[in-house]
Amino acid sequence: MKRQQYQPILPDSLLYIYYIEGRFPATQRFPLPDFLGNWEEDGFSFLFFRSPVHGFVTDIIKENPGLRLLDTYEMTYEQWQGGKIEPTEIGQFKISPPWCKQPPEDEGNTIILDPGVVFGNGTHPTTRDCLEAICIVSAGKKVHTMLDLGTGSGILALAAVKLGCDKALAVDFNYLAARTARTNTLLNDLENNICVIQGRAEDYTVYPSDLLVANIHFEVMKKLIRTPGFLSQKWFLLSGLLKSEAKEVLNYLTSQPVIIIKIWDQNGTWTTILGITRND
Repeated sequence: MKRQQYQPILPDSLLYIYYIEGRFPATQRFPLPDFLGNWEEDGFSFLFFRSPVHGFVTDIIKENPGLRLLDTYEMTYEQWQGGKIEPTEIGQFKISPPWCKQPPEDEGNTIILDPGVVFGNGTHPTTRDCLEAICIVSAGKKVHTMLDLGTGSGILALAAVKLGCDKALAVDFNYLAARTARTNTLLNDLENNICVIQGRAEDYTVYPSDLLVANIHFEVMKKLIRTPGFLSQKWFLLSGLLKSEAKEVLNYLTSQPVIIIKIWDQNGTWTTILGITRND
């Protein structure tokens, strides 16, 4: 991505969203300048544009008999993200959208974050808990490598590197999320520290790290913690878990050579687990 080609979506920008049953190839591009991306989820596709393109979408659906247009939406970018988008203080970090200029004295602890049309602007309780946990682990300046599995917008990898991590591998199976995370590494001038890959999270535990972070779907989490490589990580941070899911994960971990350091419980809904492995 060349910096001069980068155009953030502004808060009052209108989004035109086409909700489609069926999936396009993740890397498919549409020959329109206003195309923003394709979010795939459980056999459905959400196509995002800056302008209405109903005729174009109707035509491509006709060309692909397995697809069906379910609904269309028009909303501002702030409505899509669920609230006002402005600089936010989270612990020792300031999370700032790219259109807000930061004073020089704030640059060290500021994460420039453009979530695009991907969810992950730092306001979710699991993201906040993960940021707190990363601060705890990084306090000893011993986190030099990190795996961020299910990276989303890349915010957790960015935070770890801001706190001194030398190299982070950020992985997301969703192509649009991986592309968004890559954009954010460039916005923060951290492309030499963070490598973003599209792939399955459970395939990357083969790489030992000082810190594994997985804020990810439960079905993926169950596979991830059972991979042989999981126990080769020094610290692990597991999040995005509902109460019953967290109970199942913790029950499994009690049978493994690990020590649970801290558990965050957000009103009995979201759970985040921080632990270390006993590699001796």
